[in-house]
Amino acid sequence: MSQNAVEPRYRGTYALVSLGCPKNLVDSERMAGLLRLEGFRLVREPAGADFVVVNTCGFIDDARTESVDVIREMLDLKQEGSVRGVIVAGCLVERDREALLEACPGIDQLVGVFARDEIVAAAERLLGGLVEQRTVFRPAPSRPLPDTDRLRITPRHLAFLKISEGCNRACSFCTIPQIRGPYASKTIDQVVAEAEQLAADGARELVVIAQDTSFYGIDLYGEPRLADLLVRLEQIDRLTWIRLMYLYPMHITDELIEVVASGGKVLPYLDLPLQHINDTVLRRMQRRVNRKQTERLLDRLRERIDRLVLRTTLIAGFPGETEEQFEELLALVRRQRFERLGVFAYRDEPGTPAFELDGKVPEKIVQARRNRLLAAQQEIAFAFNAAQVGRRLNVLLDGAVAGQNDAYIGRSYADAPEVDGIVYVTGRDLAPGQIVACEVVAVEGYDLIGAAVT
Repeated sequence: MSQNAVEPRYRGTYALVSLGCPKNLVDSERMAGLLRLEGFRLVREPAGADFVVVNTCGFIDDARTESVDVIREMLDLKQEGSVRGVIVAGCLVERDREALLEACPGIDQLVGVFARDEIVAAAERLLGGLVEQRTVFRPAPSRPLPDTDRLRITPRHLAFLKISEGCNRACSFCTIPQIRGPYASKTIDQVVAEAEQLAADGARELVVIAQDTSFYGIDLYGEPRLADLLVRLEQIDRLTWIRLMYLYPMHITDELIEVVASGGKVLPYLDLPLQHINDTVLRRMQRRVNRKQTERLLDRLRERIDRLVLRTTLIAGFPGETEEQFEELLALVRRQRFERLGVFAYRDEPGTPAFELDGKVPEKIVQARRNRLLAAQQEIAFAFNAAQVGRRLNVLLDGAVAGQNDAYIGRSYADAPEVDGIVYVTGRDLAPGQIVACEVVAVEGYDLIGAAVT
C-alpha cells in the first residue's frame, strides 16, 4: 500500500492456514491481500481471531487427511468460542464440494478454487450471520485470475510467481486437471507486471511455478514462450535469482536451455519431475514421453548447462510395475546422479484412470521400493554435499538461527525453498535477505555449514 493510500476501515481479524503446494500458497496470499484491502487484519494465532481461513490441498490422500484434520481443529476452536467462524477454500473444496459440509457441518463458508477472489464476500456473510449462501463456486476462467496485491506470507526476499493455471496433461495418476481445469497461460506482460510488483515489495528470489512450466505460452502464442518470459524477467533490476520449478520433460527448447546456461539471473537449477523411466510404465502413466527422449534430454541439459543441479520426483510401485521395471528406475537414479530427488509411494486416487488399472503392487513392496530409491539417492546427495566442502557458494539468507548469535539459515542456488537442504552460515553483521559469499566448511547430512567470507 502506498504512503498516500487511504487506510481501509478496520473490520476485524482473521488467521490463515495455507496447506499444499506453492501454487496454493499464491492463492492464499492473494486472498490475504484482498482481505487486507478491505480492512481485515491478519493475525498469527487462530485463537482470538474473528474467523479463520483454511486453504486446503486435495491432491493426494495424505494431503486431504491433513486438510480435514486442520479444519476440525479450527472447528473445535469455534465450538469453544475462540473464533466466530471458519471459511474453507482451495483444492479439497473444489474436489469434494458439498460433501465436505456433510463431513464437517460446522464450516461457515466454502470457497472454490476459482471463487478465490470472492473471499471478502464470504467473510462478510460469515460475520453478518448470513446462512442462506454457504458455498461459492465458479467455473475455470478462460484466462487465469490475477495474482497481484498479495499479502505475502513467505520471507520478504522470496516470492513464488505463478505463470499459468490448470494443466493439459492427462497423467493417469493425477487429479489436478479435474480440480484446476485446462492449462491457461498468463500473458508475458501480465507475468512481468506481477513480478515487478513482487520485486518492489522486496523479493530478490522469484520461484517460477505452474502445473507444467515448460508448456507456458503454447495455449496463448502457439509455441513455448518460457525462454522469452525469462529474458523479460531478467530485466527487472531488483531481482537477483530466478528459479524454475515443475518443468515437464517436453517443450524444453534450445532457447530455454540457452537462457539457463547463460549465467544470468536464471539459476542453473531445474526441477524436472520424471515419475519413471520404463517405457511400459510411462505409457500406463500416460506421460507421453519415453525413455529415449528422457535420457536424450538429460544428456543435453548436463552437456550445455554448467554447474547444473537437477531435481526430480519419482513414483514407486505404480500399478503393473514389475521388479525388472523398478530396477530400471533404480539404475537411472544411480546413473544420472540427480542432485535432488523425491519419491512418492503410489496410492490409488479415486477418479483417476490409474485407480482402474490392474496389477496393483502390494503396499509392503511399494514401500520397500521407495526406500531403496531413497537409500540410493542418499548416497548421491551426501557425495554431492561432500564435494562442496572447500568451495565458495553464494547463499541467500532466509533467517537467523533461533537462540544463537551470528548464525543464519540460508540456501545456495542448489536449494529450492522447503524441498531441498539448507546452508547454516556463521558471520557478523548479516541479515535475512542478503546474498553472502560463503566458504563451505562442513556437511551435516543433507545440509551444509558455511562461513561468510569477508
